[in-house]
Amino acid sequence: MATIVPDQLAAKQVADAEETEYATEPKGASGGQPSLLPLGEPQKEKRFWFQRDQKYEPNAIATQPSVFDVPNVATQYKPREDWENLHRFDPSARWTWGEENAVIRKIDWKIMVWCSFMFTAMELDRANLSQALTDTFLEDMHITTNANSVYKDYNLGNTLYALCFLIGEFPSQLLAKWLGPDRWIPTQIILFSVVSASQYALSSRSSFLACRALLALLQGGFIPEVVLYLSYFYKHHELTLRLAIFWTGMMIADILAAIIAFGLLHMRGVSGQPGWRWLFLIEGLITGIVGLFSYVLMPPGPTQTAHWSRGKNGWFSAREETIMVNRVIRDDPSKGTMHNRQPITPKLLWMSLTDTDLWPLYFIGLTFNIPTLCPTQYLTLSLRGLGFDTFHSNLLTIPYLVLKIINMLALATLAEMTSQLAACASIFQFWCLPFLIYLRVVDTTHVSKWLTWAMISLLLAAPLVCVGVPKTGHPVQVGWVSRNANTVRSRAVGAALYNMFLQAGVMISSNVYRADDGPRYRRGNSILLGLVALNLVLYVTAKAYYVWRNRVRDRRWRAMSPEERVAYLSESQARGNRGLDFRFAS
Repeated sequence: MATIVPDQLAAKQVADAEETEYATEPKGASGGQPSLLPLGEPQKEKRFWFQRDQKYEPNAIATQPSVFDVPNVATQYKPREDWENLHRFDPSARWTWGEENAVIRKIDWKIMVWCSFMFTAMELDRANLSQALTDTFLEDMHITTNANSVYKDYNLGNTLYALCFLIGEFPSQLLAKWLGPDRWIPTQIILFSVVSASQYALSSRSSFLACRALLALLQGGFIPEVVLYLSYFYKHHELTLRLAIFWTGMMIADILAAIIAFGLLHMRGVSGQPGWRWLFLIEGLITGIVGLFSYVLMPPGPTQTAHWSRGKNGWFSAREETIMVNRVIRDDPSKGTMHNRQPITPKLLWMSLTDTDLWPLYFIGLTFNIPTLCPTQYLTLSLRGLGFDTFHSNLLTIPYLVLKIINMLALATLAEMTSQLAACASIFQFWCLPFLIYLRVVDTTHVSKWLTWAMISLLLAAPLVCVGVPKTGHPVQVGWVSRNANTVRSRAVGAALYNMFLQAGVMISSNVYRADDGPRYRRGNSILLGLVALNLVLYVTAKAYYVWRNRVRDRRWRAMSPEERVAYLSESQARGNRGLDFRFAS
């Protein structure tokens, strides 16, 4: 949620301004400057460009009131002189709803679609281990001496991947903020595609673990970097559904991975090599090609799309750039406090780390995903254990992914329509509950393998959370962190910290299912049920905390006179989410 100026204060200040400074006659009548068009009426936030209501008028002014319309305050919030979009910053700019919706549609096609495509490519590289497990990968790596060895080494590989992914988060995010996401993200994709393709040459347990570690180090930070990049183009409230679409790209990759694996694993024997080697090599090369195209298809920012490959005039007209820049900066003036090539200093980093108001979301990120991560990591192995062959084990992962996409988009839409983020996010835990109880109580070794597959698939189809080995993150909570950060540096660091807690959760989940507990995993499923209960408590606690914080600020804000509020807003714009004029999303 962006910095706010309560409606009464904004209305009073804008009215005063219109009566004095802005209430001039049209140029030519008396030599004065032309008067400004009025601001648009504050409306219920439109999360999606396709939303319409009975009062929708495409020719009505869409420019919403902001601090830039309050005299004596606007100068304090003016973007820094080296901000890359400063030449399009214009507090007097006005545009219609029809123009704004057209611009958002264009951003969706030009920016959002490619970001999702990059995620799809990256997911091919980190999901293909699951497909390789259905082939002779474990045997070829010499880690199948006995059941304990398989579980120990596989769990170690997952734990090592999550640990290195966690370690890579901060350095990668800081590099992206310094070099710019448009430079670092394509470079990052190419680097980890090389490592992924090199898995073709794996020959031992040690080389397997080394490659998993290096791959994770290079992939770490990718998700928060893209979230930061998207925040340059979208308002806070527009991000949640688009992040759901972003993670849909990941699940589409999982579906494609299963289909591609069906073909590539049939290449067993080509040049005398097993199918899993061709799987790693070809999918790694595909990702590398996507990385090369990303240098061209990722402009640095809204006003920097002009390029030899994108046309000398860029993707957007001057009018469209003005709309893009001013709609975003009006929603969140803090986006003008840093430019897109500015590194985060140690002082700014420390300020972000000590932002205790984001800690409830970090704690949720640690455990919320574990109830589905454990079954996901062992899905293809479990299907092989149930008696399905290599190719059916891969294809049977597709149905739950399709259902998950539908559930995730539906629940992300619900969260945006209701603005009840904690309540909507907790639906994931309620979804998991009956299926985990079934797996804990029923002896799955004595029921139909198709029934067991159906129950596991329904469990993994839980909305919001993105699944995989190890795939964490979800759109509602990532958008929640972005909203409650409210500054560029907090948003960059907060997204990385949140993802680090997610990876810590992956390390925990990689060690819940153990060899001595199989094949029913009664102890493991009991732990998962306990975590579901814990997660529900965490969501209630986070909701209560943010409601309490907002009420405290409301009381202090209402106790101030309009003049005191203006003076408060005029003092500094650097408070971020610590200011009395900010309200947390919950």
